[in-house]
Amino acid sequence: MMNAEKWLGEKNQIGIDIWNKKYRYNGETFGDWLSRMSGGNEDVRELILEQKFLFGGRILASRGLQHKGRKITFSNCYVIAPPEDNIESIFDTAKNLARTYSYGGGCGVDLSGLSPAGAKINNAAKETSGAVSFMSLYGMVTELIGQFGRRGALMLSMDCSHPDIEEFIDIKNDLSKVTKANISVRLSDYFMNCLQEEKPWKLHFARPETGEIVEREISADGLFHRLCENNWNMAEPGVLFWDRISSWNLLSEDDSFSYAGVNPCAEEPLPAGGSCLLGSVNLARFVEDAFTEKASFDFDGFVDAVKKAVVALNEVLDEGLPLHPLQEQQDSVRDWRQIGLGIMGLGDMLIMLGIRYGSPDAVRVSNEIGSAMINAALSQSALLAKEQGAYPQYNAEAVLKSPFFLENALPKTKALVAEFGLRNSQLLTCAPTGTLSTMLGISGGIEPIYAASYMRKTESLHGEDVYYPIYTPIVKAYMEENGIEDGEELPACIATAMDLPYEERLQMQGAFQTYIDASISSTVNVPNSFSISDVRDLYTKAWQYGLKGVTIFRDGCARLGILTANAQPTESEDDYKLDYIQPISREVFDETVGTTKKYMNACGSFFLTINKDKYGNIVETFINTSKAGTCEANTAGLNRMISLALRSGTKVDEIIDQLKGIKCAACTVVKSKGTKELSGMSCSDIIAKALHREYYKDKAEKGSLSDDFGLPNVCPECKTALHIAEGCATCPNCGYSKCS
Repeated sequence: MMNAEKWLGEKNQIGIDIWNKKYRYNGETFGDWLSRMSGGNEDVRELILEQKFLFGGRILASRGLQHKGRKITFSNCYVIAPPEDNIESIFDTAKNLARTYSYGGGCGVDLSGLSPAGAKINNAAKETSGAVSFMSLYGMVTELIGQFGRRGALMLSMDCSHPDIEEFIDIKNDLSKVTKANISVRLSDYFMNCLQEEKPWKLHFARPETGEIVEREISADGLFHRLCENNWNMAEPGVLFWDRISSWNLLSEDDSFSYAGVNPCAEEPLPAGGSCLLGSVNLARFVEDAFTEKASFDFDGFVDAVKKAVVALNEVLDEGLPLHPLQEQQDSVRDWRQIGLGIMGLGDMLIMLGIRYGSPDAVRVSNEIGSAMINAALSQSALLAKEQGAYPQYNAEAVLKSPFFLENALPKTKALVAEFGLRNSQLLTCAPTGTLSTMLGISGGIEPIYAASYMRKTESLHGEDVYYPIYTPIVKAYMEENGIEDGEELPACIATAMDLPYEERLQMQGAFQTYIDASISSTVNVPNSFSISDVRDLYTKAWQYGLKGVTIFRDGCARLGILTANAQPTESEDDYKLDYIQPISREVFDETVGTTKKYMNACGSFFLTINKDKYGNIVETFINTSKAGTCEANTAGLNRMISLALRSGTKVDEIIDQLKGIKCAACTVVKSKGTKELSGMSCSDIIAKALHREYYKDKAEKGSLSDDFGLPNVCPECKTALHIAEGCATCPNCGYSKCS
């Protein structure tokens, strides 16, 4: 009898644990789970058993639970209708976010329609606080509404022509602000052309209610450099090439349709109220004669699986229609019927074929697979339309003349669509598959393998820690097949994310984007030495290669501190307490700017220096004592610990709260006698007051190194170094996943 252990492999403990913890419901058997997942569709049941296809994690965990009284949406992705430029709509958006989070969905909200700071309004405020000011409101809602013990996911975006765009780009430099959202900038082709031609860039916003036009001219190069510098330092904002998003899909010629934003990982552009169901085909399962010269890809089997997966996602779409949190979401799904079928295991497939990821052969194979996939999906959607009707908003003339359809559809496909229409307005996407692919032991999405191995710690008989490599399953399989015992002997066809030239990485993503009508969630990993100029070049090439968006993660950027594939993990509770938080190195800051002031205590005086980085964040304190008896050792130690706490992510407010109000007996006596003016009740209290003054200087909250850097650099469950891929952090050891 089939069980999870046999399905995933008895030695695949991580996969078994993931299935038990994330997808199994209330002790059900594997057979019961499989029946719940397949919904009576035997083709789907067989695909899952063969590991050729899996629904997205939300479906794997929740399908069928509506019959047990659970209100959980099957959709991971939503885009909330953008707030209109009035207070009622702004707070309606917050309400809609809360309701969607409560059903388990992640959300995207575009802020481009909100007035910039200083625009005239007809109420008591007289002028608006600006679009950026409402980011904190939406972030707070995201933090408050829990999802199975986790917070929701939020994407906030803004157009590059908005007058508040510079403030928007800089918002993440203060790590105390908007900590619960990803942010992305919409870049237009016009902006990119102005950049190439070294032209100025006009920021513009018109407010019909007052007739006011807010407009100013800035340097396109300066804005782009600002964006690249912030991404280099903080891994945000991401970029969305909005004209490519709008023009390269099946609905580009339909005047009744427009995209309102993207979901949290940016692989799903959607209309207002739109959502999408996810599923992925495992490319590694279609390789025949793997690791040999006869290795080949089974295109017939792949096409068959794609068609069956399209049917399966449409069945889930119908089943889950009543489970969308908002009426506008139910209406949008009914009208447009978006599904998001993607892939996983590309990195494994290429290794099995003996092809290096990023090579010309890899790009060629990617083009062949992409073409087969979109034609299979279009054909099956047309056949579903024949049986059940096209999606309600189907506009035959618009779809048939869309550049995406004209370039990608083969003659047989065009004939089917022309005769029957389409059941779905959107078909393909590449969403994060971190947990799914880890469960199956394969690479995620269109990514290369992240690393050939990671380090695990064990304790020897002599009580010493011993670290040894755990090889990625596909690498281990290759080594066993070819009799390789030393990882140093691996061939060139095994390319990893950190070693891959970024141009090749972009070319692979560009190849797949040609055939994907939605978008791709993917991360270009770059080394710590990657410069701001390199970031500029990467973004420019991504635009030139036809990508719809791109995420960059620079190893060791300030957002996370140092994260490397060779980081040694910890496993015991004691090790966790010691090693989980890794402070940002002083070397990251290059230079700091400080303010030094003199303070009086009972023992004499001391000089306190508070240093800030170039963004105004307080990052360290120093103290120099007088010769009058101040305890130099204690105060020096205190300030070193303050600096360590700041660079480890502790909020300045929390440090102030711990230090303020501490009383020193000597200071108390001096104060009671009134013999001299003191700066506080103790050295700790004085430092707290000094920090408070600098932190709130000019009534601006600057300087907090937040306790939430966005992503932990080691897994909170098993303490293994995380891999950053597909816009997510994923643990290779236990399958923990947190999207950025």
